Amino acid sequence: MKNVSKLWVYFAFLMLKSYSHLYGQDPVYSQFYNAHMQLNPALCGNTNSPLIQLNYRNQWPALPSAYSTYAVSVDKYFPKRNSGFGLLVLADNAGDGALTTSGVSGFYSYRLKIKDKTYIKGGMQLGFNQLALNWQKLSFGDAIDIRNGPISPGGTPYPSKEINNGNNSISYFTASSGVVLYNPQYYIGASLHNMNQPDISFLRNTSNTGNDQLPMRLSLHGGYQYIIKKGNKLVDATFLSPNITFQRQRGFNQIMAGAYLNVDKIQGGVWYRHTAYNGDAVITSVGVKKDFFKITYSFDFTVSNLSVKQGGGHEIGIILNFDHIYPPKQDYNDCFAIFR
Repeated sequence: MKNVSKLWVYFAFLMLKSYSHLYGQDPVYSQFYNAHMQLNPALCGNTNSPLIQLNYRNQWPALPSAYSTYAVSVDKYFPKRNSGFGLLVLADNAGDGALTTSGVSGFYSYRLKIKDKTYIKGGMQLGFNQLALNWQKLSFGDAIDIRNGPISPGGTPYPSKEINNGNNSISYFTASSGVVLYNPQYYIGASLHNMNQPDISFLRNTSNTGNDQLPMRLSLHGGYQYIIKKGNKLVDATFLSPNITFQRQRGFNQIMAGAYLNVDKIQGGVWYRHTAYNGDAVITSVGVKKDFFKITYSFDFTVSNLSVKQGGGHEIGIILNFDHIYPPKQDYNDCFAIFR
C-alpha cells in the first residue's frame, strides 16, 4: 500500500506540473509509404487512377489509455492539368477518449518538368479540424486520495473542485505545403505542416505565450529505387527502396531510416527510428498485393526505456489502386512505386 500511495502522489504531481504547459505532436505513421499525403502534400497524385488508402495505428495497447489513429484518403493525378487532387479524413484518439481530434483536408499538387526525366512537384493542404475534450475522463489532484487513489473504499470517485467552463471543443484550420524533386532513381522532399500555427487552447483567458499554438512540423525525406528485376503485365517489378525521413515539431526530433523491398506480390521492410536522445523502435513490416488490393502490417518493437512490454506500435495499411482497370498498363517512369 505504501508503494501505491507514492505512485498516486507522483502521478498527481505530474498532473499539476504539466497543467499549464501541455505539448503534443501530430500523428505520424511508421508506414509513411502508405500515408504519402500526410508525409508531404506534394506527393498527392501519384497514380492516374484513384488511389484509396486506409490507415490504422494503435500505440502502446498494453497501457490503460492507449493511442489510436484512423485515416482514409483518396487522390488522383490528372495528366492534362499536370495536377493532383486529394481528400483526407482523420480521427485521433488520445488517452482512451479523453482527447480526440477529427478533421478533413483537401490537397492539391502541380508538376513541372525540369529536364529529361527529372520533375519537381509542389503541393498544399488545407484542413478543418475539431479538438474535443471529454471532461468525465479527466483526473485532478484534489480528487486523488493519498492512500486510496481516485476511488473511495465505498467504490465512488472522489469529487473535485475543478469547474468545467463548458469550452470542451475547439475548431481550427491548418495550412501545409511541400515540395519534392524526383526522377526514376531517387526523390528528395520537404514539407511544412501547420504553417498558420492555430490556437488550440481550451483556456481562452490565458496570455498567449506560444505554448497554446499547434506547432509547425518540418519533414525532410528522401529515397532511392533500385530495380532488381523488371516487371510485366503479369508480374510486378522487384525493387529495393532505401529511404530516410526526419521529423521535427517544436522540441521533438525523430529520424527513421531503413529499406522497403517488393518481390512481385510480396512487400516488406525494416527501419530503425531514433529520437534526439535515444533509440526508439525497430520497425518491421510485411504486406501482400492482389490485383488492386494491398494490405500491410507493421510492428514497432520499442527499444527505449519504455520497453516493448507496453505493446509497441501496431499499424495496418490498406491500399486500393485501380491502375489495372485503366488500360494500357501505366508506365510512370518515376521512383514512387513505394507509394503505390
